[in-house]
Amino acid sequence: MDPNSMTYNPDAKKDDGSCLYAHDIAQGMWVIDPVCEEISVLGQTISIDEQLPDSINIQGEGISTLFIDIDGTVVSGEIDYLGNITVENQTVSLDLGLGLPIDVDVSGSGFVSLDSTGEMDLTYSFEIPLMGSQEIDCNIVLTK
Repeated sequence: MDPNSMTYNPDAKKDDGSCLYAHDIAQGMWVIDPVCEEISVLGQTISIDEQLPDSINIQGEGISTLFIDIDGTVVSGEIDYLGNITVENQTVSLDLGLGLPIDVDVSGSGFVSLDSTGEMDLTYSFEIPLMGSQEIDCNIVLTK
């Protein structure tokens, strides 16, 4: 009966407690399967896929804020009642396989579904000394 529920039924006559909310579905531990572009640094290929953990933990606040913990680095996002996620541009410190953490701008979008699956498209932008600006796109499949 709640139009903010992913299972909203406009024909419902009474609340049977079956409403499911995207914010609740998004929270918890997710197994991830990333497919990211690789970068070449001084003749060495670095695979961002190998730098990402096997799973991420998502916590929430309020009815739309998410905190996505990627191996100890937290990225914030917003989720709407349909399950669409937006990660506004933010700077985090990540080790992308270079042996030391660097400041990385991350942004993107994605979604979660009622069947506890989802997808995220993230862009990582950063500066490598003597190499200049780099940008890597990642598609990450999520499953619970």
